[in-house]
Amino acid sequence: MSFEEYLDNVKKMIDELKAMSQGLGLANTGDEYKIISELFTYKFLNDKLIHDFDNREDKEETFEDFVAFADSQTARIQEEHLISSLFQQQNKSNFHVLFDRALVAISELNKDIYSVETATGKKKPLFEPLASYIRDEDKEVELAKKSINILKKYKFENIYENGWDYFSSIFEYLIKDYNKDSGKYAEYFTPVFAGKIMASILYNDTPVDKVSVYDPAAGSGTLLLSMANEIGVNNCTIYSQDISQKSTQFLRINLILNRLAHSLHNVVEGNTLTNPQHLDGEDLQTFDFIVSNPPFNTDFSADVETLEGDKYDRFFAGIPNIPNKKKDSMSIYQVFLQHILASLNESGKAAIVVPAGFLTAGVGIPKKIRQEIVDNNWLTGVISLPSNIFANTGTNVSIIFIDKAKKDDTVFLMDATKIGTKISLDDGQRTILTNEEINDIIDTFKQKNEKENYSVQVTKTDVQNKNYSFAGGQYFKVEMVQSDISQAEFNEQLEKFQENLAKYFEIGKELEKKITSKLGELKYE
Repeated sequence: MSFEEYLDNVKKMIDELKAMSQGLGLANTGDEYKIISELFTYKFLNDKLIHDFDNREDKEETFEDFVAFADSQTARIQEEHLISSLFQQQNKSNFHVLFDRALVAISELNKDIYSVETATGKKKPLFEPLASYIRDEDKEVELAKKSINILKKYKFENIYENGWDYFSSIFEYLIKDYNKDSGKYAEYFTPVFAGKIMASILYNDTPVDKVSVYDPAAGSGTLLLSMANEIGVNNCTIYSQDISQKSTQFLRINLILNRLAHSLHNVVEGNTLTNPQHLDGEDLQTFDFIVSNPPFNTDFSADVETLEGDKYDRFFAGIPNIPNKKKDSMSIYQVFLQHILASLNESGKAAIVVPAGFLTAGVGIPKKIRQEIVDNNWLTGVISLPSNIFANTGTNVSIIFIDKAKKDDTVFLMDATKIGTKISLDDGQRTILTNEEINDIIDTFKQKNEKENYSVQVTKTDVQNKNYSFAGGQYFKVEMVQSDISQAEFNEQLEKFQENLAKYFEIGKELEKKITSKLGELKYE
């Protein structure tokens, strides 16, 4: 199955699950989201177990023995709790009870590895009984029967060898109806190509081993997966935190499907800014690589007092002011940026998505952060991307690259804002980059290849002298093009300009008379 076929089938399954929920009176509710995401998780763990069993080394090994000795990369599900087994029992009067018992049993069997910890220390199980999400007892059997029939209909058993980000596009498709229940915080869909660009440039074809990769606003894990698959899943350990329950659920299954279950205990659901959970004693834990697309705007005014008293001394540039009217326009990314700088180890590298306005802001927190990065010689480069590349914002964005161990004083700046193709979608306009354009961005940056009005290499001093501007366009050479023309050609062009000006002046006079006349007709009533 190709990735395109996989996406098509998953979206069909989502549509059927949503139609089922609508028929049960759960449309566009938080409970509908929880039901669908839970069924999703069950489906993919079931199918991956079947795939792993079919491809086991010892073909004589029974299913029972295979499950008993399965490693962390394979969910442990007893045979009677598989989708195929439950499908055969759906005509029993207590089928909803059997289904819920299966989900609880699977959670219990996998709790040591697959549970996710919240910032309060609570362990969240894989599954809750479906009955806990539906208030009408008469509909419990209907929910269970329809669910098992939809899950049985689709097969995802031959897709686990490719290192895909299984849920980036699916996450966007699924959550568009459910952003009401937990706000906008961290619900930022990052396009896969952005992850590819960031991972390819950070890794830079240099083999590494036993490194740590962190994202403080991880979402469903697009950037972490891109980095892990670039480095090699056996060569890195993943760390993440995100306040969003939705995102964390999909991140968890993404790690399992990408052979990164060994990092599940490092996935934390909670507020990174007020309560960071990855610590080294009393200090912040620091990491080898950080990749992040932090939220740009959200209301965190209730947290300002806590952040101002931060015991980790992260916020050297300060905390954004609270707007008088629109509190959700607080520039939360500025706080995340400072957290990221504090979380990089002495040789660490980072790639962070920022709004384009950050690159040139003349005063305040953004400039202070840029000064810190440049004066310490951490800035490797910047890539400015086209507008409308994200699903939920038309904001122009850029990626800044940081290397705390950088030796030379060069900075590579790219302006890729003019490439890409604009298409219209249901949620507005989107800019799509071709594989050729993506690879050109990566190759140009890695090879430090200067191209006219596209990329330029400057020095740390150049950036300091430009008021710490990170915008590539401000460093491009401006060439004056001269054209030799004869006296007669000059006179002819000048005469045309004068004729055109005379016409415009006449039009202006007529327009002035009309406006004056209309103003004279106005009366107070």
